[in-house]
Amino acid sequence: MTTTSEPVPVAVPEPAIAARQAAIERTGWGNPVYLWQPRNAAFWLYLYLVGYGVWRLFGQVNYSVRLYAPALAASTIIFALYGVLFWWFTTRIDRYSRQPLKLIVAAFVWGGLAAPWAIALSGNSAFVDLLQKWFGQDFGFGPALSAPIFEELGKGAAVLLLLFIAPRVVRTAYDGFILGAFAGLGFEVFEDIFYALNAAPAEFGSNQIGASLHTVGLRLLSGFSSHILYSAVVGAGVVYLVGTVAQRRRAGLGIGLILTSMLLHGLWDSAGGYSNGVIASAVIILSLPGSFAVVIAVFHLTVRPERAAMRDVMLPEAEAGVITSEELDALAGGWKQRRAYRKAAHGKADRRARHHRLEAAHDLADQLAVSAGADSAGVRHARSEVARLRAA
Repeated sequence: MTTTSEPVPVAVPEPAIAARQAAIERTGWGNPVYLWQPRNAAFWLYLYLVGYGVWRLFGQVNYSVRLYAPALAASTIIFALYGVLFWWFTTRIDRYSRQPLKLIVAAFVWGGLAAPWAIALSGNSAFVDLLQKWFGQDFGFGPALSAPIFEELGKGAAVLLLLFIAPRVVRTAYDGFILGAFAGLGFEVFEDIFYALNAAPAEFGSNQIGASLHTVGLRLLSGFSSHILYSAVVGAGVVYLVGTVAQRRRAGLGIGLILTSMLLHGLWDSAGGYSNGVIASAVIILSLPGSFAVVIAVFHLTVRPERAAMRDVMLPEAEAGVITSEELDALAGGWKQRRAYRKAAHGKADRRARHHRLEAAHDLADQLAVSAGADSAGVRHARSEVARLRAA
């Protein structure tokens, strides 16, 4: 009787080794990131707009912070926990050639400081004023028309700048998808805290905590379906539009994704323009399935090359007997393959052991990427960990 639970060492064919090296080189997996680049104009533009965003934000909240510090503290704690939850979720789906922490933080900071305060605030205000001059002061759809343009372009600029700051790492549409999601998370967290702080003066500030928490509750209910989803789609669209070494330029697809994100954002914001609450609720309810359907479709579109790269990197390890074929399928597959791998376990102990082996195999993939496929000390240690966990 044969089984896939115990690998059998065999010689690794040269084509598999060549495919591994090509996948690592193509995706930029394991390449180092250096954010300090004084000769790179994109670096200075990033610093300038983040700094300008900090200055604009300080001007917006300087007075309120001193009066409504308790409301600010409460909303900041709640949205920080909310941000941690979505940070964890986004890093969980980035399970193939994972983004370096430096780039994730850079995208989050841009989304929280530059995109809303240096770009969207001025653009939204000017465009809404222009629309009110054209259609009258009672025109209620100004935010629904302005926010999708300036906010999505502002968040998408994070991916564009990081493309030029770290071109050896940001190479695939999936990279843009993940970094766009983190830019959206930063935008969401900082904007929500700002809204909660602005709600504190209600009732002359006599119940600042209660007023802020009411806004916090509304933003928590709506936040999961807004900026993070939209900017993930925009981020993928930016990479398709610009093109990289690993992703050929597909301008039509890139523009289509950016416009789709703007359309979904505008549809969501348009609910605020209706005086009829039933219509507004219907718009919100109907837009949710569309938003989730689009982001899931874009995820599956962009993740396929990542899964193929993982398979190419780890196939020689499977052929050498370091990991099993079912572990390779789980590493390079989606949730169905991982679930099948876990369900094949015999009891809780085996399920836990399988989880640890899969994590160790992913660490091995990361070490192989860092070493460009060479048999480094890190690779040998990672292989020994896989063997140790298998023997345990």
